Amino acid sequence: MSGPETPAAGSAEAAPPPGETAPDEASGEGSAEESQERDQPQNAWSARRDLVDHSPRTMKVGTHSRFGGGYTEGDQHGVSGGRVTGDVVMGTKTVHHWSFPGLSTAASASGEIPRGTLERLAASFVTAGGTFDDLVERLRRDRVLVLSGARFTGRRTAALMLLHRLGADPVVALDRETGPGSLADRFTARDDTAGGTDTTADTARGYVLCDLETRRGNALRETHLLGASDRLAEKNAYAVITVGPTAVLEDDVSAADWRPPANGDVLAAHLRVRAGEDVVARLLDMPAVKEFLDHGHQLREVAAFAQLLGRYAAGEATEQEIADFSLVSLENQVQEWFEEDESTVHLRDKAFLIALAAFDDGPYALTAELGDLLYGFLQQTQNRSLAAEIPVFGTHIGKRLQLARARRYEDEEHTEWGPVTQTKAAFHDERASLVLLREVWTGHPSARPALIAWLRHLADDGRPLVRTRAASTVAVLARTDLPSAMALVIEPWATSNRFRHRLVAVNSLTLAHHIGTPNVPRILDAWSSAEDRRLRWVAVRAYALIGPERPAQALAALRDATRELYKRFGDPDDFDVEMARELAEAVELLLLSPASSEVLTDLLSRLDDERAVRDLSLGGFVNACRRTEGDERYGTPLVLQWYAASATDDDRTVAEGIARLWREALGDPGYTRLALEALRDWVVAASRCTTTEWALAALLPRLVTTHTEYQRLSHLLRTMPGEDGNPPPEVAARLLSTLPPR
Repeated sequence: MSGPETPAAGSAEAAPPPGETAPDEASGEGSAEESQERDQPQNAWSARRDLVDHSPRTMKVGTHSRFGGGYTEGDQHGVSGGRVTGDVVMGTKTVHHWSFPGLSTAASASGEIPRGTLERLAASFVTAGGTFDDLVERLRRDRVLVLSGARFTGRRTAALMLLHRLGADPVVALDRETGPGSLADRFTARDDTAGGTDTTADTARGYVLCDLETRRGNALRETHLLGASDRLAEKNAYAVITVGPTAVLEDDVSAADWRPPANGDVLAAHLRVRAGEDVVARLLDMPAVKEFLDHGHQLREVAAFAQLLGRYAAGEATEQEIADFSLVSLENQVQEWFEEDESTVHLRDKAFLIALAAFDDGPYALTAELGDLLYGFLQQTQNRSLAAEIPVFGTHIGKRLQLARARRYEDEEHTEWGPVTQTKAAFHDERASLVLLREVWTGHPSARPALIAWLRHLADDGRPLVRTRAASTVAVLARTDLPSAMALVIEPWATSNRFRHRLVAVNSLTLAHHIGTPNVPRILDAWSSAEDRRLRWVAVRAYALIGPERPAQALAALRDATRELYKRFGDPDDFDVEMARELAEAVELLLLSPASSEVLTDLLSRLDDERAVRDLSLGGFVNACRRTEGDERYGTPLVLQWYAASATDDDRTVAEGIARLWREALGDPGYTRLALEALRDWVVAASRCTTTEWALAALLPRLVTTHTEYQRLSHLLRTMPGEDGNPPPEVAARLLSTLPPR
């Protein structure tokens, strides 16, 4: 079989211009609806760009190809040059339970708080700025203060310290079941049944009521506070009531916002008490301590960490325990979210947490939208007789993110129309998404049907970001439980008749491999020779993405697939043009990857092999020559940029290799036209950029070794049309002068 007679991997039929695609083969299994949708494969270059642009922060560092400026370090491999998430996050979770010192968030019954406890809390209590002094004066004036803050921000400790600052003794914790309307009565009742506590008229009594329960129809009103204030004044007492961000308060009730101090300040204060001033600086300078502070832990975790560091300073704990503490705390938090009942964390909030894990660092509105979709699936799993009820106007964004320990910010998001500014949401601790998905998949198997239905819905979404995050979520599930993820999600996608589904399967396997999931290359090796054409398609696409870290193996597999493709060739009308295109595009991506030099050497060594292998090499090279920096229409051609850099660095092997591939492509009847079209684009790019012109002027003489080669290139430069049918650009004449006559 020869190039001119056989639809080659890089021929006009097999390699349409960028952005153009060919429909999948007709399948008896495909539905009429799928046929009407005319599902088409996205070309490999664009698909890779979407994967890099939209994969989560835990799975990437660089962007685009090395020639596009994304690989800043020069030694990354894989889809995006990112770091691999280690076993410390994705492996078997560590089982440790740390006790958090101090009082619980809410007392279950009334009782006096020991004076020693208050003194201990005061010794390590720190505040942010001068706001605490303002709260003290407000409490002194009003007798009762409502303190609003998120859970685990130290709001209860702050309430106790406000009373302690005023000299209240004793301080009584009231039962959290106390209702707003009975506040005044509870203060009086406690005075009458003080149990013999010795007080004097000069000593103020203190009351603290944590997490006052309110709801619609039973809100905390101004009249409740006024009545309580009068009773407290009569008894020379003060009270602080803590509420959460979602508490139902009457409009006239002015709650004071509690802003916690910085974690570093709290940790240092606790360490001074536990370990002494002389060792505080040394402990704070430990790498594990700095890492802990970088992860945005809650104050209860900071206090527990200080306790552990105190034990370490005393020789009672190891450095490994210090290093493990941050992750263990995060795991405990995730377990709390999904083990607590509906009254604490509603099912809708749990769905939002899962959605945020999938769309971490993504647009908030999208996360909330798809979180509500998951909520509907979870409701159906929990009770199929109930229709999904999603409040149209639900919890405020700030309150949802407080629960999720996440932040809101403005940033640009990549779209097919260019970057746009979006309101985004991200966990304070970037490990949270990985730990959360692992916990849901392995710790709560009953949620799997809803989660799988949700992921399949995401794979059908028209937005590249949504499909990519479906893939990244499945990659985490595969890292956690590969057999289940393969059987329940990846394989059904890989054998789908829709290209869109198969592409999500490709991205799932690629990202799973990227975060250290074992056996992905083995899966691809098996699928590349499978009878099912759909599996072969997935394998070829995935080889292009994971190949840069194992280029020799990837190219060998692609050659085997190409030989098999040509072996099955009989009637030219039956030739699998689509698969030939995929194989060429895979080589294209490998040529424009960090392993480019190794790939180039391998391709050059195979140019004299059988026709199938030659087509694979030339088809991939010509495709690569059409890619430009930033994917701009007239941007610098990436291969030309590579050639110029190699020539400047005196890397003659690479420079000569690129020139040889050009000569082979221009002289091969199956690729001459495509190669000339690519070269014509380079000339147009040179007319717009002097640097590009210089690079092309250095390359062209190397493409002329025979009279035929000279005639071919000179004819192109003399006759090529300019843009919009104009005469040849002036740069063509200048480039023509660089050709050595033959």
